[in-house]
Amino acid sequence: MRLDDRFDDMIAALGGFYRTWLVFLGVDLGFFRAIRAAGEAGLRVEDLAVRTSTHPRAVETWAWAAGAHGLVGSDDGVLTIDPETALILLDEQRSEFLGGQFVHSVVATLDWDRMIDFFRTGVPVPSRPDRYRAAIEQVTRQDIAVFFSEGLAAMPNLVARLVVGGRVLDVHCGGGRWLVAMAQRFPDIQLVGIEAEPDSISRARELIDDAGLGERIRIEQVDRDEVTRPGRFDLVYYQYALHFLPDPSASLRASWEALDPGGSLVVLDWLLPTDPAEMRTIHGELIAGVHLDEVFMGAGLRDVAAFRGWFAGAGVPEPSVIDLPSGATLITVDRT
Repeated sequence: MRLDDRFDDMIAALGGFYRTWLVFLGVDLGFFRAIRAAGEAGLRVEDLAVRTSTHPRAVETWAWAAGAHGLVGSDDGVLTIDPETALILLDEQRSEFLGGQFVHSVVATLDWDRMIDFFRTGVPVPSRPDRYRAAIEQVTRQDIAVFFSEGLAAMPNLVARLVVGGRVLDVHCGGGRWLVAMAQRFPDIQLVGIEAEPDSISRARELIDDAGLGERIRIEQVDRDEVTRPGRFDLVYYQYALHFLPDPSASLRASWEALDPGGSLVVLDWLLPTDPAEMRTIHGELIAGVHLDEVFMGAGLRDVAAFRGWFAGAGVPEPSVIDLPSGATLITVDRT
């Protein structure tokens, strides 16, 4: 690459850092949502500040910078947002939703003041604040959309089973959003979520109560390496959770033993690419950043070979590996 081209590439990277913060502020403070709600008429900066209870001078600066980055349109002080940008940043029911990724990327880096020490010592950060797990739950909104729009289409037999009822276990369920979505999609199932973090459990129970689903969804606190509960299940589900566990094979083995005949063990995750060329893509850049943050915590993303190895180590039959259009991967096996 020519020097001028490489220079421009690096400038774009620096600009991307600021753009990420502008998106984070726009999502977290409700700027994008308020502008979209105003429709084609748009919204003046002073009105945006009033509607979002923010400071006019700060909002004026944000609007100017967001316009420079093409995130909003500005015509004589009136702000608008194009439908495609709004969809990507706000529509959590779509697999293209990235608003949660922007929130997580900013919140995650708030702890990176300890990254230098990690590189020097190799000792992972022992814990992250509650805000980190809350931010991850914003990312899982995309995961849930991927599961419903892409994953279920690849598992028609599971859909047919759950339509008539059954019991579902969500392993390390976080804030419970997938459980609520499943209960609403399949009104005859009963669900159990297990989780280790107290703050996540509180958010999950609050979400379930607000949805009026307390009689169908139960949340239980467990140790980090616990993965089962008494009873039998028609579905045991891991969403972006298996690779975080201390002993994934032991977790899969216990989950497999908890399945009823005909039940399904399902893992939805984002895997490291196996082709080096895949890392030199925009998606690869995102995966690399997520991987760095997870290694910082002593975990890290894994490739498909690692997941296959965990299943084999559990004594579970060879799973089906399904690459979904979004870039996520579904790994499933049914108990006959």
